[in-house]
Amino acid sequence: MPRPPFIRQPGTASAPRIVAVEGRGRAFRMPLPSGLSLLEAARQGFAAEGFASGTLRLADVALAPFAYVMPALSRDGQNAAFYSETFRPAGITRLDAGALTFGRRDGAPFFHCHALWREADGHCNGGHILPDATMIAEDAMVEAFGIAGATFEANPDPETNFKLFGPVSDDSAGGQGDCRAFALRLRPNQCFHAALEDFCRERGIAKALIHGGVGSLIGAAFEDGSITEPFATEVFLAAGTIAAGAGGTPEAVVDAGLVDYTGGLARGRLKRGANPVLMTFELILAEA
Repeated sequence: MPRPPFIRQPGTASAPRIVAVEGRGRAFRMPLPSGLSLLEAARQGFAAEGFASGTLRLADVALAPFAYVMPALSRDGQNAAFYSETFRPAGITRLDAGALTFGRRDGAPFFHCHALWREADGHCNGGHILPDATMIAEDAMVEAFGIAGATFEANPDPETNFKLFGPVSDDSAGGQGDCRAFALRLRPNQCFHAALEDFCRERGIAKALIHGGVGSLIGAAFEDGSITEPFATEVFLAAGTIAAGAGGTPEAVVDAGLVDYTGGLARGRLKRGANPVLMTFELILAEA
């Protein structure tokens, strides 16, 4: 079945379609010590640099115990798509690549994380990692980006009928940034690339780096011609830049990985103009 260009959400579309909070950001390397939960390791790592929120790029991270869910079809029609039951693979799971957004939910530290990995039995899979049931099995070091002046906070979203991360102003943490940075959330049914390109053009940003990047797309289309047809996905960004294209206007180049609700995995460079947002997408856009 061909993937649809639009998915109807249970609630009314909200404005603005891009939620943005400006702050100052800085990239750094973060240790993830074994024996801590992934949530606590992220909290400690950002706090050590003076930040209350930010993003991680995950690679070569060993986790055990480990718990996750996958995208799934809605069970009751209350959401456009939903989550599977919880999976808890035995042994050590090794993350191949992923992205994590760190912030708060209900006043406590929380994260939103999608990744691809290999389980102890050799099975490759991907999905949405559960913060309260995932521990670090071996010391690791990952790329981080902290933002001051903004925090990702989970709040009810009437449009999708989920509690979703979005940026809010926050001056509580004293981390020092070295560049202008924007915490962003993209709402459903808009072109992922065009939304970011328009955002940069409207604000006079000539060049930017994308840090983190966690959300969902309506299936996916890649530059190599491959297509993920199932519409419900869990997506992370592996890399992303925005710079002037041949016509002098901003163009986004974005590499992503995903799992769809049938268990299909995909990685590659996303095709411009062909990837609408399903539920949400949050990321940090840092002026280069």
